[in-house]
Amino acid sequence: MTSPVWDPAQYLRFADERTRPLRDLLARVPALPNEPAATILDIGCGPGNSTAVLRERWPQARITGVDNSAPMLATARTEGEPTADYLLADARDYDPAPAGPDLIASNATLQWVDGHLAVLARWADALRSGGVLAFQVPGNFDAPSHTLLAELRRSPRWRDALGADAVRSGVHPPGRYLDALAGAGCAVDVWETTYSTLLPGPDPVLEWVKGTALRPVLGRLADPADRAAFLAEYGRLLREAYPAGPHGTVFPFRRIFAVGVKR
Repeated sequence: MTSPVWDPAQYLRFADERTRPLRDLLARVPALPNEPAATILDIGCGPGNSTAVLRERWPQARITGVDNSAPMLATARTEGEPTADYLLADARDYDPAPAGPDLIASNATLQWVDGHLAVLARWADALRSGGVLAFQVPGNFDAPSHTLLAELRRSPRWRDALGADAVRSGVHPPGRYLDALAGAGCAVDVWETTYSTLLPGPDPVLEWVKGTALRPVLGRLADPADRAAFLAEYGRLLREAYPAGPHGTVFPFRRIFAVGVKR
């Protein structure tokens, strides 16, 4: 799968909706070992909206945001949470152990990381005793927003430019996360929620996925005419799958949550 080229402004068009699952996740995080001066890592911090939420909860903590996108980090430093530290690094390779974290938080990042069950085990091992690993990932890869995208990529018109491979989810069932964290020596809380998100405006589901799932696809379409044609075709399919109602467009979005406390 092509690595996405992130657009902070597009991602933040639905900042409140994207941040709500993190708030729900953090509501289940217990007190940290070194509060109030805890050490917190926000891995996959993006434009800093998640880092700002962490700062609200732990105003005296030392928080470091980690991301592999320089444009996202530039936005995080200026508009997200300017008082945090930031580090350009890939979640696949980043070693959190030297930081001695009390909390590792990851908001909608691990779906981009192949083999992330092994990464979770490494993160759990890096925690202080009593430290917490908390993450949430999207669980809607069998929804029309994703299945239609995969089918369109495989269609005769687009498969040469985009490849016949489907957009891979990289997400596991909730039970796999429970087993992985329990095996890493954590007390575990795993759950899932489906948000019925009401999106405003024209083509709102298309605008949503432009900030996330569409990023690798758009990166392959260098010709503006091809990009416009693909978006027009995909947008039509999304309007049929998610028809607008009198109050906006309902976009069901399943999320998987996990909190592990190191024993």
